[in-house]
Amino acid sequence: MSTQTQPDGTVERHDDGRVTLRYERRLAHPLARVWAAITEPDELARWLGAADYDLRPGGAVVLRWLNTDPEGNSAVLHGTISALEPPRLLELAGDIHGTLRWELRADGDDATRLTFSSTLAEPEGEVLPMSLAGWHIHLDHLAGALEGGTVDWPRWYELHYPAWQVHFARYGGTRSDEPARTASASASATAARGASDASARYSPGV
Repeated sequence: MSTQTQPDGTVERHDDGRVTLRYERRLAHPLARVWAAITEPDELARWLGAADYDLRPGGAVVLRWLNTDPEGNSAVLHGTISALEPPRLLELAGDIHGTLRWELRADGDDATRLTFSSTLAEPEGEVLPMSLAGWHIHLDHLAGALEGGTVDWPRWYELHYPAWQVHFARYGGTRSDEPARTASASASATAARGASDASARYSPGV
């Protein structure tokens, strides 16, 4: 396999056609606080989405992203908890975004190192930089939530889409006057090809 370095993240290509998107963040909060932020529904709603987790190995997961594009499109993940080692490891196997994995380790008494990854069939075209930009900005949202903030979801497109566009370009996406429409059209075309392509459905920020 080969590894391509991205700003603040990496894309690791596997021999079987899958890719792993990986990010590392140092968060200035204790391990228990970060664990709560990635597992508790009230906390997840502040930075990622509306979550229904049966927090046990094999437990069911439903995760609905709360940011939408101008047409109101958003993503919903259905899956299971494929690995769980509180408070250090959470892994979800989903019908979109593939396998999502959060690994935590203490960095001193008051900080945590987070390694987040998404392993999935390699997306086509610009869906890869779209996904890289989406996870990048959601991890930024996580950092803000740990500081006490909450994303204003009804105004996400107004407040955060410009930053998403910057990250999209940094990760190799082609800038467009109407990137949201392009992204939405791409997601719709993928969905039309059938459920086997579910792992590649995205809209901006997802």
